[in-house]
Amino acid sequence: MSEALFTTRSRRRRRRRGRASRSAWRALSIVLIAVGALALVDAGVTLVWQEPFSALYAKFRQDHLSGTLRAAERVAPTQVERRALASLPDERRRVAFLAGELQRHAPNGSAVGRIAIPKIDASYVIVKGTETSDLEGGPGIYSETNFPGIAGTTAIAGHRTTYLAPFRHINELSPGNHILLEMPYAHFTYTVIGQRVVLPTDVSAAVSNVGYTRLVLSACTPLFSAEKRLLVYARLTKTVPVGAARVLGGRVYQPSLIRPIVPTQSTRPRRRADGLEFSARPPMVPGPTQPKIPAAL
Repeated sequence: MSEALFTTRSRRRRRRRGRASRSAWRALSIVLIAVGALALVDAGVTLVWQEPFSALYAKFRQDHLSGTLRAAERVAPTQVERRALASLPDERRRVAFLAGELQRHAPNGSAVGRIAIPKIDASYVIVKGTETSDLEGGPGIYSETNFPGIAGTTAIAGHRTTYLAPFRHINELSPGNHILLEMPYAHFTYTVIGQRVVLPTDVSAAVSNVGYTRLVLSACTPLFSAEKRLLVYARLTKTVPVGAARVLGGRVYQPSLIRPIVPTQSTRPRRRADGLEFSARPPMVPGPTQPKIPAAL
């Protein structure tokens, strides 16, 4: 009697263990299926739009940067800066002075302005620097180039598939399209003149000065690859001073009296046979220690 009871209990325990084991395997299978489905969704969304998880993180960063940029735009010049500005005879030099001050004092990764590209419906806060952590917040200005308002080249790198993919569609830009940069001291309009695909080691194509003031947008190409860099070239066509750059002679000009600063004929680019600009200076040859064009996937 007791032996039969023991056998029955043993069978019941084995059945319970069997059911528990099957339940555990079933739960694990459901989890693996869910993870696989999520990975497929992530891959699909990334393929047709952008990587969603990094986009969420970048959205939070952009919101924070936008707030800090608005605060920076309200900050008045220091006493030293006011004395320097008072000694400058025209708005062009005032813009250049304020651009230099911002470039020197802004920390890497901080918000310094905003880029808007109407053709591709893009508008983002831009930061100083092109390190990996900098570009996670938004498009970044190369440290090897000048801030807008200083003569020469301004180059900006941005992602195409991750971190909001701000430059995903810059390949659609064509000559005549406008790129707008809004800095705390002036608003700049650049007109696209062409684009090129170069190797990451061809740094001079992105950062060299070419005898006129230009903007270069940089991003990895093709999509999902860092094999090459897509460069979009644009020349400065208008500057509108704002903020402290407009204060002259102890008063602030009325907006209706502000005259946009338009480059003179001598600053217009010379063209190559293929329609792109060229430099009269010999090209910079990348050496073994020279940095590559930043990768922005």
